Amino acid sequence: MALPTTSPSLVIPVVAAVVICLPPGAWAFPPYRSTDAEAAPPGVLETRLGLLRVEREDHDNRYVSPLLRLNLGIVPDVELISEFEYNPERGRLGDGALGFKWASPGEPLSVGVETLALLPVSSNHSGAGVESQLLATFRRAPFQLHANAGGFYDSRPSDLERGWRASLLGEMERAHARLGIEVFAKQAHGEGVQVQAGSGIIFEVGPLDVRASLHAGLTSEAPDLIANLWISAKWKLW
Repeated sequence: MALPTTSPSLVIPVVAAVVICLPPGAWAFPPYRSTDAEAAPPGVLETRLGLLRVEREDHDNRYVSPLLRLNLGIVPDVELISEFEYNPERGRLGDGALGFKWASPGEPLSVGVETLALLPVSSNHSGAGVESQLLATFRRAPFQLHANAGGFYDSRPSDLERGWRASLLGEMERAHARLGIEVFAKQAHGEGVQVQAGSGIIFEVGPLDVRASLHAGLTSEAPDLIANLWISAKWKLW
């Protein structure tokens, strides 16, 4: 997809307005829980806006909108990451994180690390947290395979959470679309394992990508269903 070229004097105020007006959120590589072992090129801003995420669990539906993820390439193989989400039912910011991704490019295999600081965005949060995972992407056209594994420590809730997470995402490129199948697992200390599986699609619509997915819970600890709808674009700042 071609990158819209514009001056930083125009784009930076627009991005700032988005951050302020859309108290945001996101998954690692929308619409998936996995992320790839690739970093945005220096000067490229990747904007990913989540229009809606719906979670169904025990006959209850939870809506989150909007969600926002901004990735900015700062030097070769390193990008800054921000993730935010807004909880419309409570009328406040639901979650937020800031961090970085480092990726070592290679063919057919690239590897990397992503680390996020989990921010206290609510008066109910008494601390902060951290999440870090190892990344790997294997490419053999028209297929890509992304594997992630790592841990998290979150002191923001009243009950401290720590544990591990892992995922595997396979993608196939067809014309202007990418089809994906993903399995994701997560376990907090003292709790059962959450396992989800689902499929998604990323396809080009002019200068934008439209991203959608549907995941189902495979264990009793996981939500029954999660649906996501995102749009994304890239901007060349310098």
